[in-house]
Amino acid sequence: MSETNPTARPYFERHIFFCLNQRKNGEACCANFHAQEAFDHCKAQVKQAGISGPCQVRVNKAGCLDRCAAGPVAVVYPEGVWYSYLDNADIDEIVESHLKNGQVVERLLTPAHLGR
Repeated sequence: MSETNPTARPYFERHIFFCLNQRKNGEACCANFHAQEAFDHCKAQVKQAGISGPCQVRVNKAGCLDRCAAGPVAVVYPEGVWYSYLDNADIDEIVESHLKNGQVVERLLTPAHLGR
């Protein structure tokens, strides 16, 4: 909600950020688990579902989100829901369930204790 207009809708209802970080020192990182491909797939699915753009969903790239031990990861805001995914089927489920219908995909939640 806007401070100046409490009835205004946010510019985007939801953002999903994909960690695309690549570490050069051999440490685990999301880029080693096809995070770019997952981002590209999510962006295409959101567009195909007709939920991309203003007042809807924005798919964003991010650098390190500091959850490397759980990678690859993505986070949905404004809810702050963290997901660990394996493949395009997981991304499809996040798009359909959470981004489109507002229902968290419990089976893909990143364990709270997993950080870097």
